[in-house]
Amino acid sequence: MKKTLMAIVMLAAASFTGTGLSAQEKDNDTGYDQFSGHWFIGVQGGVGQTLGETTFGTLISPAASVSFGYQFTPVWGLRAGIGGWQAKGAVVDATSTVYKYNYLQGSVDVMVDLCGIAGYKVSRAVNPYIFAGVGVNGAFNNSEAQDLAPRLPEDNLLWDGSKVLPVGRFGLGMGVRITDAVHFNIEVNGNFMGDSFNSKKGSAVDWQLGAMAGFTFKIGLKKDKKAEPEPVLCEEAVVEETVDTVSPMTPVDTTEALPVQEEAAESSLTADAYEAADFEAVEENIFFTIGRSALRDSEVVKLNGLVSLLNANLQTSVTVTGYADKETGSAERNMQLSKERAENVAAALVNAGVSADRITVQYKGSEESPFDTPEQNRVAICIVDDDK
Repeated sequence: MKKTLMAIVMLAAASFTGTGLSAQEKDNDTGYDQFSGHWFIGVQGGVGQTLGETTFGTLISPAASVSFGYQFTPVWGLRAGIGGWQAKGAVVDATSTVYKYNYLQGSVDVMVDLCGIAGYKVSRAVNPYIFAGVGVNGAFNNSEAQDLAPRLPEDNLLWDGSKVLPVGRFGLGMGVRITDAVHFNIEVNGNFMGDSFNSKKGSAVDWQLGAMAGFTFKIGLKKDKKAEPEPVLCEEAVVEETVDTVSPMTPVDTTEALPVQEEAAESSLTADAYEAADFEAVEENIFFTIGRSALRDSEVVKLNGLVSLLNANLQTSVTVTGYADKETGSAERNMQLSKERAENVAAALVNAGVSADRITVQYKGSEESPFDTPEQNRVAICIVDDDK
């Protein structure tokens, strides 16, 4: 049993150094691309070790727990639980007698998902976490300890029947993904309370250590809408479904009408703007899905209009500036995402026949927010200006 405890501790510790965090990860193709707050239920079983006068391992007893909580963000969660079962103490004299008693403990823990700090990913294979909390411990059925009273100094037993004590606790754990909604977890915890927990008098803190394993069931995960089909700038060209690149596109023939996509968002460019040879600036916003940089059907009509405007006004140039939503992802990821968005728009313009030397690419990540809502800030802003 002692070897089992040590193995669990070593496995949990390894998770915090990054062991196995990415080796088993796979692409998130389940539709849960965006974090949503959700409830969870945990069920665990394992062993507890009361620290006492004997060698480690002598006072190991069975333990179990049930918990219920809520995950507020990818990082922060809160849970309440009840656990316990059996504990042991010992009278160390010529015979070193071990005695058993029972306990139940209610606790509330604040939980921190360590991988959530880097960003949300429902399909992540391994999720290490830490927790800390407070609780109340009620010990009872200590008749075996009372039977040993004659062998102890007078008044060395503090209580008979039951005892309630405040508890502080902390620990670490690791969840292993089975499905999006079900994780297997292992956990080690330390609980400290007054010295009378083991039914004996003293001034030192009593410790109850635990090593637990079980399952966590997530309730109420919100599934995102299926991703829209990727767009084309003309009938012969296809854009691959990827957030990194845009496939080469056939140049647009401006002498023929461009195809109109169904349910396309209205373009800010008007017929007057297409024909205007003298204007200060025209702006067009190309919006993206959360976490993605591929062009959507609803935005292609705008981009087609932008191509027509640039081809009709050869003295103009266009500046494409990418942005990202600061409510989602890390600053580093958002900077990369805004770069991909701006470059994909620029690549689409080049492939449609706009000269690359007329295009300036910029990206701001989530350092700047041109709009008030997160959805609008997932954007590449195109500004067409007169070079004269």
